[in-house]
Amino acid sequence: MTSSSMPQVAEVGRRAAEILDRMRTHPAYDRLHSSSMKYSTCWATFTGYPAISRWSLERDAGPLLEEALRVLALKAAVFELSGGHERAAELLVPAPVDEMIHAVLAQFTLMTRMQSDLGVVFPHATELEEFTYTRGCITDDYYGAAGWGEQPLRYWLDSAEVTRRLDLLNTRYQAAGLGRDGRSHDFDFDQPELVAAGVSG
Repeated sequence: MTSSSMPQVAEVGRRAAEILDRMRTHPAYDRLHSSSMKYSTCWATFTGYPAISRWSLERDAGPLLEEALRVLALKAAVFELSGGHERAAELLVPAPVDEMIHAVLAQFTLMTRMQSDLGVVFPHATELEEFTYTRGCITDDYYGAAGWGEQPLRYWLDSAEVTRRLDLLNTRYQAAGLGRDGRSHDFDFDQPELVAAGVSG
């Protein structure tokens, strides 16, 4: 869908705010919150959270979780108001927030129960994701219309800025023997000492 054919900004904002409020009052919300935070042992990504300046799990986990829940409410609202259009609901989102969305959706049983009880769908389709979030896009319009105030720019990074930061990080990764974005390495764990013989990524 083009931006001109997306659901109306005011309608999405209003519905998303309602969905988020209902999520917070759901009996499973506290467990969803704590379970998502406990998922932190799996937050070993190279391309999402580390794009945040001076990234700290302890400091940033809570605010990022709040942003992820807001985006999930926005996506649910767009999905509903577009008649179940998955591509429309796959809003452009900055990489750090997208990573936290994965942590929430990993709580599959709780999210399934919440969907059923609230009568909403929290859509997510990896093959439809585009990592081209730019400040001022319709996602920002929807966010503003929900009445959540200004987005924390620490996490809401343009895709171009994320790319710039990841290029800098990859220089460090490769110096440590890790291939681009941590997707490969040449460490031989059968050897008594781990020695990088070169990077194959």
